[in-house]
Amino acid sequence: MSQTLEGQVDRIVYSNDQNLYTVVRLKAKGIPEPVTVVGRLAGTTPGQEIRVSGKWETHTKYGRQFRANSYSISLPVQVQGIRKYLGSGLIQGIGPEMANRLVKRFGEETLEVIEQRPKDLLDVEGIGEKRLQMILDAWEDQKEVRNVMIFLQGHGVSTGYSAKIFKQYGQDAIRVVTENPYRLATDIFGIGFAIADQIAEKINIPRNSIIRAEAGILHVLEKMTERGNVYGLYDDVLRQAEELLGIDQSILQRAFANLADSRRIVVEDFGADKKEKGVYLKAFHAAETGLAKRVNAFLTVPVRSHEMDAGKVKKLLEKRLAITPSTEQMSALQTTLSSKISIITGGPGTGKTTLINAIVTVFEAAGKGVLLTAPTGRAAKRLSEVTRHEAKTIHRLLAYSFKNGKFQKNERNPLDADVIIVDEASMVDVFLMYHLLKAVPFTAVLILVGDVCQLPPVGPGNCLRDMIDSGRIPTVFLTQIFRQARESLIVVNAHRINAGQFPTVRAQNRRKLQDFYFIQQDDAEKVVSTIKELCRERIPNRFKLNPITDIQVLTPMHKGIVGTTNLNRVLQQALNPSNDTIERMGRTFKLGDKVMQIRNNYSKEVFNGDIGTIIHVDQKIPRLTVKYDGRSVVYDLADFDELVLAYAVSVHKSQGSEYPAVILPVMTQHFVLLQRNLIYTAVTRARQLVVLIGTTRALAIAIRNDRPQKRMTRLAFRLKGSE
Repeated sequence: MSQTLEGQVDRIVYSNDQNLYTVVRLKAKGIPEPVTVVGRLAGTTPGQEIRVSGKWETHTKYGRQFRANSYSISLPVQVQGIRKYLGSGLIQGIGPEMANRLVKRFGEETLEVIEQRPKDLLDVEGIGEKRLQMILDAWEDQKEVRNVMIFLQGHGVSTGYSAKIFKQYGQDAIRVVTENPYRLATDIFGIGFAIADQIAEKINIPRNSIIRAEAGILHVLEKMTERGNVYGLYDDVLRQAEELLGIDQSILQRAFANLADSRRIVVEDFGADKKEKGVYLKAFHAAETGLAKRVNAFLTVPVRSHEMDAGKVKKLLEKRLAITPSTEQMSALQTTLSSKISIITGGPGTGKTTLINAIVTVFEAAGKGVLLTAPTGRAAKRLSEVTRHEAKTIHRLLAYSFKNGKFQKNERNPLDADVIIVDEASMVDVFLMYHLLKAVPFTAVLILVGDVCQLPPVGPGNCLRDMIDSGRIPTVFLTQIFRQARESLIVVNAHRINAGQFPTVRAQNRRKLQDFYFIQQDDAEKVVSTIKELCRERIPNRFKLNPITDIQVLTPMHKGIVGTTNLNRVLQQALNPSNDTIERMGRTFKLGDKVMQIRNNYSKEVFNGDIGTIIHVDQKIPRLTVKYDGRSVVYDLADFDELVLAYAVSVHKSQGSEYPAVILPVMTQHFVLLQRNLIYTAVTRARQLVVLIGTTRALAIAIRNDRPQKRMTRLAFRLKGSE
């Protein structure tokens, strides 16, 4: 039987922006202590009066809670919007509590009072002349935003998203949202289909409308690309869109036709009898087909083979680098000298970095101009350090314009180089690889270096693997582990894992430190407490490492007790005692927190996966300042959802990085994601120490699973000319 609670929202405990699931603490009427309410409560904010209908239940972990099936704001929409707007932090001098006082005193006339009778505000407790002036100054600054924010927040859009919408569309925001709210899901990071669909429902857009069907199809395709696929099978896309939207297939088929006619998607027939259909978002079809054409064009260009006298090369390398190249490395050198495009791949300790240094030395000795690049800032920085040559990110190398969102280097304005070397090439997705190849002149040599056994890119595609599998591009597999590397258990065990063997752990001598440990523990809660102890005490004390900057917890997934979300909460409490905090949408950021950027933000020049430290918190504005490798970046309220805590990050997000110490929980709760290349990638991120913690069963499952989920790409087929 349904029950009803009324009361004031005390705080937001958790909020999921994608599915709108929210956990709030409610000061309910007639109940002495705040209660936990869970459900789809999007748009609720602290201090708000709400009415929820649902039933009581007992959660196995969190105890007694009220599950809401529906909710409503107790105040009229206009007043609700005013309260949320004023309490959002956008008007300096007014926080949630002051907003409550103002609305309680002036009601729907609150904004009129501030605008026309500001002196009346002095009658409100807590407002003196100084605060009044602060409010009026901020009010003047926010005039342009005001109507848009009130409209959006009155329709259940959170403060953070309202700010983002205004930032994107300005005074056109109301028109855009009214005409087609689904544009928000495409145009604005963080506003997914679910939120756009909720707004559409509130402004009475029919559930069976064509614009909703089109948006649903695009959403399904975007979700597929987020999982690394370049395209989806037509039948799969249709089925998933039907499940998402709950509408007739006939409407979806019309929507497919509209999207294809307007070139927002590309539908391609393939397969032996051309009966299969692939559906691409336009940009990814252009990237995959364009990349294949560019590579195939390169392979038809006559090679100007650079003669290599093995004896002279060895003497050169001994003199310049003090190394004696192995037979395998000499063979790789010859391949790069005689190929327009070549690939070098190998695991840790096989001399990839040494080989890059050798290639640079040999080409420069021949008077050739060499450029070094890598997909991330961290990888480029490391490449610069080990080669002592300048290395740029691919975006910087291609002169990405923050004004027009385009790469300035392309086929009409190519890179000025004879040789271009790309490190960590396994991380490069299809879109970035396409733009890189467009900028490489046909007169140049391109060398891709990476470890194809690692996880594929975070973005769509699996370019390095596809290029190797095509058989078209000369490839060298480095297999020899050098003597110094063989002394490291990290290197030895990485290769054992990659070969499907269980890692070896030498007999533990408490007086002698190792670089690889496996702690067996089958209880998830105890795993979390052990990780906390390792980060806070054991590793810093025994290895003299900084618990925040030197130790990185990696985990296969985000959800669950040993997922990134919970681990970050626990580690933030354990490692950062600061009380200088900002809390928004269930997230708490503290001064000194380790944080990660989770999307490419070209205007700020920070990219997906960049890790920094919060060095300043301004609660009044509100605003955060994050330091990344010596440069500071300011985040306003609208940008907060681009940041997450980074005490624990996913293994995927760690690609291209190295850390002094890595801790990796391996539990059967991660069953779906337990793959050999995931464990291998995590282990190879560490320089000094790896600690695996979990069960031998889970680790064995992962090591045996050498069939990672196949990505939907057709690059290898296009390179082979199989279509």
